[in-house]
Amino acid sequence: MLKHRGFPGRLPGTDFQFTIRRENRKAGATAIAHRERFRDRKPADRKADAGFLAALIEHFGEEPFERGNLDAGRLSWLIGREVLAVGELDPTDYEQLLRVDLARAEASFPEIFAKAPPQDDDHEDAWEEVDWDDEDDD
Repeated sequence: MLKHRGFPGRLPGTDFQFTIRRENRKAGATAIAHRERFRDRKPADRKADAGFLAALIEHFGEEPFERGNLDAGRLSWLIGREVLAVGELDPTDYEQLLRVDLARAEASFPEIFAKAPPQDDDHEDAWEEVDWDDEDDD
């Protein structure tokens, strides 16, 4: 099983897991199963989906990648929509190639594609330097 070095293990500040530590040698890989995303999902679950997809895009972009140690449960929320199998999907194969469909990802999660607001350097003078020295030094 390929371990994706540098890929975040979980959503920061939460217990939403993005990767697994070791492969299951006895039962094999946990199957990836298409999970329906309903509109009434909890905001935390939607945030976890967005965070995982953002990590996939940052780490792999549009290039095909091996499933490896990526969490099957997290992939199951995205498979068949934003994450597609390269070739025929084998849901229990650690070596299954996947890729991110950026057009679908942007349509489903526009917030992860939103550009950061530009830094406005014209207002630097608004922060005047304050001299904190006491003038009453006797």
